[in-house]
Amino acid sequence: MLRNYPLSDVEKAFQKESGQINNSTLIPYLMVDNFPKLGLITACRFLEWVSYNPQGVISLPTGKTPEYFIKWTKFLLDNWDNKKGKDVREKYGLDKVSKPVLKDLTFVQIDEFYPISSSQNNSFYHYVNKFYLEGFGLSKENAILINSNEIPLSGGKNFKEVFPDLKVDLSLRFREPITTEEKIQQESIYLIDKWCGDYEQKIRDKGGIGFFLGGIGPDGHIAFNTRGSHIFSTTRLTETNFETQAVAAGDLGGIEVSANRLVITIGLETITYNPDSVAIVIAAGEAKAQIVKESLETPLDNIYPATSLQKLKNGRFYLTKGAATKLTDSIDAYYQQGEWTWEKTERAVIDLCKKLKKYGHRLKVEDLKNDKYASLIPDLSDDTVSKVMESMVEKLNRGTAKEQDEVLLHTGPHHDDISLGILPHITNQLQENSNEAHFSVLTSGFTAVTNSFVIDTLLHTKKLLDSGEIQMVHYEDFFESGYKLKTDKDVYHFLTNVASENLSQRLRGLCHRVIRAIVTIFEVQNKQKLRETINDIISILRNSYDGEKNPPKIQKLKGMIREFEEELVWAHFGVQVKNVHHLRLGFYTGDIFTEQPDKKRDVEPILEMFRKVRPTKLSLTLDPEGSGPDTHYKVLQATAEAVRQWSQEEDLSKLRILGYRNVWFKFEPHEANVIVPVSLGDMSVMEDSFSNCYLSQVNASFPSYSHNGKFSTVAKRIWVNQLQDIQLLLGKNYFYLHETAKVRSSHGLIFFKDMNVEEFLAHARELEKSIEGFL
Repeated sequence: MLRNYPLSDVEKAFQKESGQINNSTLIPYLMVDNFPKLGLITACRFLEWVSYNPQGVISLPTGKTPEYFIKWTKFLLDNWDNKKGKDVREKYGLDKVSKPVLKDLTFVQIDEFYPISSSQNNSFYHYVNKFYLEGFGLSKENAILINSNEIPLSGGKNFKEVFPDLKVDLSLRFREPITTEEKIQQESIYLIDKWCGDYEQKIRDKGGIGFFLGGIGPDGHIAFNTRGSHIFSTTRLTETNFETQAVAAGDLGGIEVSANRLVITIGLETITYNPDSVAIVIAAGEAKAQIVKESLETPLDNIYPATSLQKLKNGRFYLTKGAATKLTDSIDAYYQQGEWTWEKTERAVIDLCKKLKKYGHRLKVEDLKNDKYASLIPDLSDDTVSKVMESMVEKLNRGTAKEQDEVLLHTGPHHDDISLGILPHITNQLQENSNEAHFSVLTSGFTAVTNSFVIDTLLHTKKLLDSGEIQMVHYEDFFESGYKLKTDKDVYHFLTNVASENLSQRLRGLCHRVIRAIVTIFEVQNKQKLRETINDIISILRNSYDGEKNPPKIQKLKGMIREFEEELVWAHFGVQVKNVHHLRLGFYTGDIFTEQPDKKRDVEPILEMFRKVRPTKLSLTLDPEGSGPDTHYKVLQATAEAVRQWSQEEDLSKLRILGYRNVWFKFEPHEANVIVPVSLGDMSVMEDSFSNCYLSQVNASFPSYSHNGKFSTVAKRIWVNQLQDIQLLLGKNYFYLHETAKVRSSHGLIFFKDMNVEEFLAHARELEKSIEGFL
């Protein structure tokens, strides 16, 4: 039964554009086309609310989630009365309200790490001051904020004195302290708890939060109310779970830090205390689809924190299409609206196999007729399932076909994306000598290298210099030109010592490359200056807080370490350094919000690479809604624009584009048109190359929220799960009795989408629309 939810004018306008606002779930949701549009609707709804509540209480999110919300809010405020602003306001229901005045609002900070200095750029206190209080012109006097430096502790001490290792042991709430230090810590924890209670009371004295906006974590957390948080929870100091720690690792400089940091967060009851509150959760990308489904279709439950919004008549989810794909009514709409496609038939049959846990050859026509979705397949017959099986076999045949005389250009946003996405497919291609292979990582990737890794590497470099084991620095021309030479030799030396399992010589190879990078970046002229520069870098990093943005030259050094790692991976297969292209696109800056791709700065280098390499096959990560890191989304924007421009210069009718996904999100079988078998040998190659070459990533300082370890393990699990889906359709004996050894040895599968240029640009057309105002 549908409940009658009130809609604002903005929501009505977006409903008219998208054709729906859905009340069939326990919390209504509104769906938009893409990630930037999600920011637009949220900004419009926020400004609409503020225009009616100029002295209201608001609570807005931190992190990367609100990027487009912040940009669109500022755009509308700056352009309210000019044509650009009026056009947007008229289209989206803001034409009936006067320009909002934000200065008298009360801002409530949602959460904060504890302990963390408020002066650090990666503290949420700094974030809300920069982007909301200063950025939106809000009142600092009215704001209710979480400043770790000002929370009273025992004896008036600073948190660094009370918790010298920045770890807070919450068991002291319930046990006797053993040492004097623990007694001070216990007293301090009780004082923090009192402060949290006072913080909660300040919010309630204001009548509660009137407008709340938040994202949703992989475990379903809202604010830092992680899975299992009480529906009636209030502001508190608490621990987090692994999924939340993994997401926070990027902010804090690694899982090593975030795993030991507590948080102060408002509670679920804090969010819903005001019964008239407008509380909105935003989610983008298919990676969020499962938790969105559970949050919207599950009755009030502490396992799914966002279900607490069911208590509010103005509780909402604003979603991209991808984030809504697993909702029951989205699936209904997928099957029932528009013409029936073969993709729908494939999905219905494969999902039915999984639902009934039946192999494809055991499905009967009656099974299909009795299923909600399979029953919609036109001309259902005894051949329906067998045709779907034949279609999957054809996809497998494409994945095992031998490719010849191709110029291959494999691209990725980060330095392990290509390997984690399609390495077994690439190894098949590289076994054919007539193929020419190129690899390009489009960003520097420096944020994935921890300070501690660089410090340890530089200390080892100094040790080798002291013992005379870095001989190249003694050559007369080294600091003039020699440092640029023999980069392939560095790679070969490193991999030879991988083969011989000589760890010390392997590290020596890394140190060789690091010295070349330092000489290049810092324009070092002699051995003495080299030592001084190394010492300076170590000093800067040791005096940096975890997660602090590095100076540009150290960013570049970290990036060049990652570039060396990438060269090592492809050298496994004989690919020379000159065929590994490092683009270092300029939008990637290490800031909380990286810039939008720029036509000149970011698109032209990709276009120039296309002109130079002239690929016949181009691979890229296909992540149009930002399911993974925002770098994926922005790299795809720039690449799509470069392909579009290149298509205006050249006849690209024969160019094939391979869209792949990796650990952040995966294709479903019906979405892919190529399936590549993966053997245990393939998995070993990927695992070994990852462990031996991506040295900065082996300790998994920035892990996936789905696994506390290396990304290579996550990739293998995905490949195995994908095999299980197809085995359920085709039967296990299809694989182990197959006529070809490649299929018989399958213990995993890779899915990807093979497109021509027209298909790719059509797929990316929403991207083109979303970036028109930015490129």
